[in-house]
Amino acid sequence: MDFPRTLRERRTHRRLSQLELATRAGTTQRHLSFIESGRSAPGRGMVVRLAESLDLPLRERNELLLSAGYAPVYAEHPLDGPELAPVRTALGHILDGHLPYPALVVDRSGDVVAANAALGLLTEGVGAELVGPGTNAYRLALHPDGLAPRILNFGAWARHILERTTHLGALHAELLGYVGAPEATPSDHLGFAVPLHLRTSLGELHLMTTITTFATAVDVTLAELRLEAFLPVDEATSLALHAHAERSGATRPPQAGNW
Repeated sequence: MDFPRTLRERRTHRRLSQLELATRAGTTQRHLSFIESGRSAPGRGMVVRLAESLDLPLRERNELLLSAGYAPVYAEHPLDGPELAPVRTALGHILDGHLPYPALVVDRSGDVVAANAALGLLTEGVGAELVGPGTNAYRLALHPDGLAPRILNFGAWARHILERTTHLGALHAELLGYVGAPEATPSDHLGFAVPLHLRTSLGELHLMTTITTFATAVDVTLAELRLEAFLPVDEATSLALHAHAERSGATRPPQAGNW
């Protein structure tokens, strides 16, 4: 990988001038110009500072270091490995604590790694191959055998999902094949909190979603996890979710099999 070219691409993608990036990284524009032209080879510390100043995800920081000829700085452990056992425990407590409202954890590709029992109300009746650990939450949302037929504001929800999957190549193309290009409905699109209106056996649920990332993580795997939590936006939805919890036992802590 060509480090000068990669650095220029990352900087221009973030619409930063050489002066702006140099200032952030604690160097001069002249020095950065020499680095980007290949006339100067940066030290490992400078590469780390540039990666931090560009606010790159940890995976891309490692890739930038490799392109400059240095070993990666940030570890990447499997989520089911012993190194991340405390993380699994903590996430289990978070999912448990969100009951009786649904919540799930997905990885960088949207694959489900854990969910709480309340998610069952949202996924009732969907194809068995679309639910459970290892399946894809984005596919679940838009697949004709998934949630799609019961989503009442499908246009807004589909656009929300498609905007989050543009970097996923083949999966994004697959999802586009299910929904086409959804019509824009700006009044129903809230950015960080997107409404979901879903028909269920307990009536129509009005939910909003919030997405939490682990921005201070120093492990690549952990940094790429997303915790998606659903919250009721009206009393009827809250009552329905509490009723489902009582009926299904979703108030109990998640079992080890959720991982």
